[in-house]
This record gives sequence, structure tokens and C-alpha cells, in this order.
Amino acid sequence: MADPVKGRSVAPAGKGLSAEQVVSRFNRLRQDQRGLASKAAELELELNEHSLVIETLREVDPTRKCFRMVGGVLVERTVKEVLPALESNREQISKLIEALAQQLQAKGRELSEFRERHNIRLVGEDDPKAAARDGPEGSKGGPGGVLVS
Repeated sequence: MADPVKGRSVAPAGKGLSAEQVVSRFNRLRQDQRGLASKAAELELELNEHSLVIETLREVDPTRKCFRMVGGVLVERTVKEVLPALESNREQISKLIEALAQQLQAKGRELSEFRERHNIRLVGEDDPKAAARDGPEGSKGGPGGVLVS
């Protein structure tokens, strides 16, 4: 089965996974989630910068010259040429942030489902289902929990 995130082959998430494989997969999911959150935060900062520059340029004479970095090259333009491009960029960044937020939610759901499926508890976390597990599931010989730091 191919891992949709990395494109690698992984064992199916079922009874065939060892504790080490479960922990490894869980940590990879958490790392992916953190990466998405980090990228979203980075884009939020960029969006704020674009908004600040746009608001500043709106108050300036449209024929005034300004400079813009394009592909690592500083180019001279007028405010009326740069402003529409900045507004378009800001719109695209907003769409990217929305898409990342959706991916982040999906990754959070995937992580939660994986945690529940494999009975993963984090170090220092109380186990509210301990009493329920000691009951019928414990007598069935259900899977043991995995403790992740």
C-alpha cells in the first residue's frame, strides 16, 4: 500500500504492525501535521506583509516609482503597476492558507483515528478509557496500548 503523504510503501495499518512501526508511523503523521502548521504560519506572515504593503501603497501617488523583487531581481515599476500584482498575490496566498487549513484538519483526523485504532497514549497523558479497557476488551485479549513520548 502506498503512503499518500510520502509516496512510500508501508504495511497496512492493522494487526500486522509491530509497536516500533506504529510509533514510527505515528511520529511521521505528527511530523507531517507540524510541517503543515509551520507552512500555514509562514504564509500567514507573508499575507500580513502583503496587506501592510498594499495598505501603504494605496495612500501613495499611483505614478510614483517603487521597487519590487521579482525572481531575485529588483525591478523598478510604478505603484499602479505593482499594486494589482500584490493584490493578486495576496489573494493566492489566502487560498493557499485555506487549502493548508483543510489539509491540517484532515491530518488531525487521520492522526486521531490512528491513535484510537492503535491505542496510543502520550507520555504524561491520563488514560480516561482505562476502566473500560480493563473490562470486556481486556478479557478478549485485545491489543495492548503503545506509549509514545
